[in-house]
Amino acid sequence: MKFTRKIKKLIIGFVAVVSLATCAAGFTRPASATDNVSDNYHADKLNLNVKSAVAIDSHTGQLLYGKNVNQALPIASMTKLVTVYLTLQAIKQKKISWVTTVKPSAAIVKVANNSDYSNVPLKKGHSYTIKQLYEATLIESANGAAMCLAQAVAGSQTAFVKQMRHQLRNLKISDAQIYTVCGLPNGNLGKDAYPGVSKNAENKMSAKDMAIVGQNLLNDFPDVLDTTKIAHLDFIDGKKKTKMTNSDWMLKGLQQYDPALKVDGLKTGTTDAAGACFISTIKRNNARIITVVMGAKHRDGSDPSRFVQTKKLMNYIFSKYGPITFTKGQAIKGITTTKVKDGKQTSIGVGMQNNTEVWDPIDGKKLSTALLNKEVEAPVNKGQVVNYYTFKSGSEKLISLSQSDEMRLGAQALQSTGKVNFLVRFWRWLFGG
Repeated sequence: MKFTRKIKKLIIGFVAVVSLATCAAGFTRPASATDNVSDNYHADKLNLNVKSAVAIDSHTGQLLYGKNVNQALPIASMTKLVTVYLTLQAIKQKKISWVTTVKPSAAIVKVANNSDYSNVPLKKGHSYTIKQLYEATLIESANGAAMCLAQAVAGSQTAFVKQMRHQLRNLKISDAQIYTVCGLPNGNLGKDAYPGVSKNAENKMSAKDMAIVGQNLLNDFPDVLDTTKIAHLDFIDGKKKTKMTNSDWMLKGLQQYDPALKVDGLKTGTTDAAGACFISTIKRNNARIITVVMGAKHRDGSDPSRFVQTKKLMNYIFSKYGPITFTKGQAIKGITTTKVKDGKQTSIGVGMQNNTEVWDPIDGKKLSTALLNKEVEAPVNKGQVVNYYTFKSGSEKLISLSQSDEMRLGAQALQSTGKVNFLVRFWRWLFGG
């Protein structure tokens, strides 16, 4: 009888192990980008005189400040960053090159020579290189130049707008309203207005989504900063030279420059409906932040309100946070290993997936780090992302734009381990090994 009971136990154990083996196991992967970031994040700690604002880390998307971050508002010429992204993408894909030339259409020439808009003058029948138009778009915020880029990439303004919408959906931005490639109200483009839409229609996005655009532009095409940091440049058309001045007044040599805040991009935007807007970026201690302010005051063309509010936001971030740098492969003290289920080695070393920075709130509370999952599934290859680090300041979780519950950074395996065979797994199960 005793022998029979032992056999029954073994059979039950065998069935249980087989059942476990057929179940999906492993570590939890981070959620995809979501839209449930709270409207306000520490907004009560800084009173900004704008309709909405946000500050994030450009690499991780860590949220550092947010005011009305989900409110869709007119973005005006900040639109041009999407146009620039698609232009750089087309160059990368060899659809066009920096020396590709474009002859502006009659409708573009009309916009480009309207003195009410930011522009460099373009002439009918003249050819301009993509490089010239790209620089004019980013430095002078030239509307006609942006329209020329769209013409070169997509063949028409309407076709390019459709590409813009598609690109934004790829970035998981689903509620953007895009009608023009330059940010002017739809009716201002004359024959190039988007069909079937009111002439008063303007491009709209939230501060959160505008930050996502900036984040992807900087991560995918970091060389864009080589142009956005230029304060002055000449636009040359034959024998005519037009001096361009960057609309980002925080650059060195311009009226809102602050040597303590060395901004090197990105883009302003202004319309009657939008007020004064500004998406900016600055590097500090190997870390880079992106800030967005929307709906700042704009009494006239000399009003510096958007830059004043941006400085206020940046100074807040640098006084309330300190960036901690982690290097690729770095093992975090106290979390150097993770358990491996069914591995030949029952635990392996883990380290940071990439070089990155985490902004530690300067609040007197200890920054703590943990692994998201208790164990990972064998087999494991060296360099494979097998787990995720999470962070807390005291009891408050650090969050990001795409991970509003808790920010997760990849933990890679620092060594490999194979999976043990079924008999070893059964033995471990049976005897708790």
